[in-house]
Amino acid sequence: MNKLTTSILLLSLGIACSGCGSNQSFVFNNIDIGKGLSALEHTQDALTEVDETAEIALGREIVTNLLGVAPLLENQEVQQYVNRVGRWVSMHSERPELPWSFAVLDDDSINAFATPGGYIVLTKGLLLTLNNEAELAGVLGHEISHVLRRHHLNALKKASGMSALTEITDLILTAKEQSTESLKLVTAGTELYTRGLDKEDEFESDRMGIVLATRAGYDPYGLPAALQTLEMINPDDAGLAMLFKTHPSLDERLGRLDAAMASGFDQYERLPTAKERFTRTMAGISSGLSKVKS
Repeated sequence: MNKLTTSILLLSLGIACSGCGSNQSFVFNNIDIGKGLSALEHTQDALTEVDETAEIALGREIVTNLLGVAPLLENQEVQQYVNRVGRWVSMHSERPELPWSFAVLDDDSINAFATPGGYIVLTKGLLLTLNNEAELAGVLGHEISHVLRRHHLNALKKASGMSALTEITDLILTAKEQSTESLKLVTAGTELYTRGLDKEDEFESDRMGIVLATRAGYDPYGLPAALQTLEMINPDDAGLAMLFKTHPSLDERLGRLDAAMASGFDQYERLPTAKERFTRTMAGISSGLSKVKS
């Protein structure tokens, strides 16, 4: 990736830098639910055999390709808002030190994706299906969890035929410029987003997503509510095509979440949804109008 592309990417994903460091408005009651919720008890240990520098570098290359699908939404307020929510949720994860970056694409399809290293993108179409901030936190928590569990790196290891993630590390860190091998790796990483991850990876990210949102002080039922809204959309809607292709069915996901949340979450159901703040921020795009960056 050349310097110009890198600069554009960092500028795009860093659109909310002014004001993202302050999350005071996102602090709710001082909720500490710890890390022992049943939803996390059966998850596998996180993979640790890949260097974090290589992970971030690979993720940056992949997200550069994915950002070519549609332009960024030209609404700085919304971009800043999504970054603040995303960074607040990521602060309650096991990897708060990653350079977490969040962006919204000006695309009416309904989808979201994450790449290694903490780059997370969602579409305007998905954003406009949500009803409150707790739902947004749940969706972002799901994507953050993919990064935490290194799902894409593990899938890439399998797809590339590499015997260990350390081979990916060596390839990325030793390539002074994009070699044929590293380009193939980035291409394979990009193609994962058209095929999708294993179903169990998606189910695990759903479970972890609700835990992260709850740790951050949100109503834990935000993600299930968002999935229920999607379930009410006409399944033949073209905007849902990619989501349905790359994820388990909504019925399966809701069923798994219902089982995971059967005990331990009722006590948190009165946590805030921050609906008014969400509605106020989304007002600029719900009518199809976007604020143009100065």
